[in-house]
Amino acid sequence: MEIIDNSKLEFGSNRVKELQVFDDTKLGVQGLVDAGVEKIPKLFIRSPDELAEESDHPRAQVEFPVIDLNGLLTDRRRKIIDQVRSASEEWGFFQVVNHGIPPSVLSKMRQAVRKFNEQEIDVKKQFYSRDTARRVRFNSNYDLYQSQRADWRDTLSVSMLRSDHVDPKELPSICRDEAMEFIDQIGKIGETIFELLSEALGLKPDYLKSIECNKGRTLVCHYYPACPEPELAMGVTKHTDNTFLTILTEDQTGGLQVLHDNQWADVQPIAGSLVVNIGDLLQIISNDKFKSNVHRVLPSPEPRISVIGFFAGRVAPPARLYGPIKELLSEENPPKFREVLVSEYVGRFFTKGLHEKPSVNDYRL
Repeated sequence: MEIIDNSKLEFGSNRVKELQVFDDTKLGVQGLVDAGVEKIPKLFIRSPDELAEESDHPRAQVEFPVIDLNGLLTDRRRKIIDQVRSASEEWGFFQVVNHGIPPSVLSKMRQAVRKFNEQEIDVKKQFYSRDTARRVRFNSNYDLYQSQRADWRDTLSVSMLRSDHVDPKELPSICRDEAMEFIDQIGKIGETIFELLSEALGLKPDYLKSIECNKGRTLVCHYYPACPEPELAMGVTKHTDNTFLTILTEDQTGGLQVLHDNQWADVQPIAGSLVVNIGDLLQIISNDKFKSNVHRVLPSPEPRISVIGFFAGRVAPPARLYGPIKELLSEENPPKFREVLVSEYVGRFFTKGLHEKPSVNDYRL
């Protein structure tokens, strides 16, 4: 098995060279683990300032919103919509149970992501790329060369920003069937969530779908290898999502945290559940009613897997401008944002580090 020579990753202040050495291996963070690394390279270590920030946001002991979708077609629907509204306004996050996706579909997808990342290196390398024009690509840290430091994770992604059609032959054979089923199922539950969000805004159930918020999807499969010094690293840097909606399944390792009332709240994994969060673009079109909230992922001594469906809205031509929904506006609630093209917002995301990605505040009037 080919492994990374960790000694080559220590180049003093020459960070760019360190990054290039790491990137050129095409082995990702898992390559470091395969090499038996006991100390993480400094390109992954959080700065003293970042570590000091931990005291600014203590851990919160709060109850994370969990919404049972059982009974959507009964008189329980109104209660569910109220819960979705409350969670979207106060947290920007919630978990859903009894959502209709068989638990086996979720567990098989996570297992397939593990198999992809732990398979023979030569196969995995074929998908390693930083070319955003490639629909299917594997790499470590999309923002490796723009970030302040690297996050401890590897990622396989499938872009459906310009077309929902996915040719199964483009996908790695080791996770092909599972990914196709997951893409189908996450699309269906996404439409259901968009209906609930539409009604929570006081709109017709199909409103958000009618303006194509459910388009522009991306499948992202994060694999966080076991970290020998998790207290020094980060799995995903704190950020908000540059989308309308995010839906994910995670294993039981934990590590996802949401910033709530200036405290980090742990999202406790619930078997078979999905985590849903509001993205920047939904905050913009809801005119600040729904909240795109800051979140992050902590690394762990054990491997962690999450599989995510992002819904970014219409990217493919003809272009669509998204701004505050007119039906929500009034003299008392004037528009707070200017209109934005999804292609512009997403495009800016890929040219920045995650720590400095576009913000809703960039579009405030």
